[in-house]
Amino acid sequence: MLRRALRALQLARHHRGPPVYPASTTSTSQRILRKQSSSSAPGGGFALPTPSVKHFWTTGRVLLLSASLGTAAYYYGVSDGGFRAQDAWPAFRQISPRYGGKREMEKAIQELRWFLGEEAISTDDEDLRMHGYSEWSSINIDQLPVAVAYPKSTEDVSRIASVCYKYRVPMIPFSGGSSLEANFSAPYGGMSIDFTHMDRVLGLHEDDMDVVVQPSVAWMSLNEEIKDSGLFFPVDPGPSARIGGMVGTSCSGTNAVRYGTMKDWVINLTVVLSDGRVIKTRRRPRKSSAGYNLTNLFIGSEGTLGIVTEITLKLAVIPEETSVAVVTFPSMRDAAAAASKIMRTGVPVAAMEIMDEVQMSVVNRAGSTSKTWKETPTLFFKFSGTKAGVQENVQQVKRIAKAHKCGDFEFAATPQEQKELWSARKESLWSMLALRTEGQEVWSTDVAVPLSRLPDIIEISKKEMDDLGLFASILGHIGDGNFHESILYNAKDPKERAAVEKCIYDMVDRALEMGGTCTGEHGIGLGKKGSLVKELGLDTIAVMQSIKSALDPHWLMNPGKIMDLPE
Repeated sequence: MLRRALRALQLARHHRGPPVYPASTTSTSQRILRKQSSSSAPGGGFALPTPSVKHFWTTGRVLLLSASLGTAAYYYGVSDGGFRAQDAWPAFRQISPRYGGKREMEKAIQELRWFLGEEAISTDDEDLRMHGYSEWSSINIDQLPVAVAYPKSTEDVSRIASVCYKYRVPMIPFSGGSSLEANFSAPYGGMSIDFTHMDRVLGLHEDDMDVVVQPSVAWMSLNEEIKDSGLFFPVDPGPSARIGGMVGTSCSGTNAVRYGTMKDWVINLTVVLSDGRVIKTRRRPRKSSAGYNLTNLFIGSEGTLGIVTEITLKLAVIPEETSVAVVTFPSMRDAAAAASKIMRTGVPVAAMEIMDEVQMSVVNRAGSTSKTWKETPTLFFKFSGTKAGVQENVQQVKRIAKAHKCGDFEFAATPQEQKELWSARKESLWSMLALRTEGQEVWSTDVAVPLSRLPDIIEISKKEMDDLGLFASILGHIGDGNFHESILYNAKDPKERAAVEKCIYDMVDRALEMGGTCTGEHGIGLGKKGSLVKELGLDTIAVMQSIKSALDPHWLMNPGKIMDLPE
């Protein structure tokens, strides 16, 4: 019976024809796709002729196939290991993608220069290196993109995608270029798509408290541009981050403890799919229950499902009062325990950050503020709201901090000092990078754990980092269980790099054992694919692969990130 079912399915696959659309409803994109699917495949491949389906699928045959497959499912279900469609049916197996070669790439470049202009496509060596290598990233590879495209509109991106789809050229979106897990590297060459020229605020709706932006808008520039409206965008990662990259990694920032992360502030997206089609994930109301939540599907997908070209963001009201406090502790465990208690008590702090004594030394050595701070484990607090509310919250935090052996409890005295101090925290990685000597690199990564496990993981991770005997620090958004390790090491010493790598991945594994995640805000990229499998399991990864294959059947969109290509 099982053999009959599988044979019937093979016949169905063999006789399955292309969908037939009424002439009046066939779109241009459908006609293009049908034409492409019947043409010769790049790299010498060819399309098989499709047999006629007329009269093959009678009612009797459909019922026979249904009954046979039901029986097959039963037998597999009661056998050891259960029923797995991908094991039984070749139709469910992923096929390894084939990318166009040098000839196809040259044709793609030629066509795009004709459509978009000579200046829109660059093959300059320095340009290629900038789009394939990052001093921020702990992982870099030798392979670079073959070309860089500079679109100016969604229409340009659609044209780029259509041509790349035609010639099977991988596409890698590039926004701020400050990602840490090789998120924009080009392991299969292809076309880097740089949004430098797509940096405009397209529409501010003050009464609706939202704004429409292009992907290369920097979040700090956005807040500067809209400040007279009394509104601001609260997600605040590194100073160089741009909205497109923030969407791609579902980033966070110091304000996450009060305002949440990127996924909480995106209303809708305009997305170009791998074949050049343009979709909008939803409309502009703040809430909707219309269909699948495609907006959140693309957030955090790192450009592996589509290319985001417009983003509608929610905005918040600028608080009446803001205050910043700096509190020292005798140990990282004491600081972490205080942070956990503050969150459990429900004090509505706007932000709560942790820095160890090494990171406080970095702040002092970088000269980022007008004051020299004590080089000891430190919590930074931001309070915001009404004047009365801020004062009440400060007193609650003081009581909890004292119960956890805090030392000094200082306030930034002026708005300028507040800005300097918070800027020092935001630029901590830049400050570490500035301390490098020739041959040195900084490995910086993050994890997140349930709040109750923060003191444990920080204490253990801090000890293991100190045992390396290297310049290394811990800092992070401790209010939501997210922290970072940054280690300065000699990249030319294989033994030293191996020790650092072990320390980092021991921390990641420990976070997973505690019910945490391998990344709180940096994404997976190339660097944490193995950890993602440990975190979610192969079956969940297989679901992700299925979604990827449905939206990007040739695996052209940022291939190699988040998950490996099917073999």
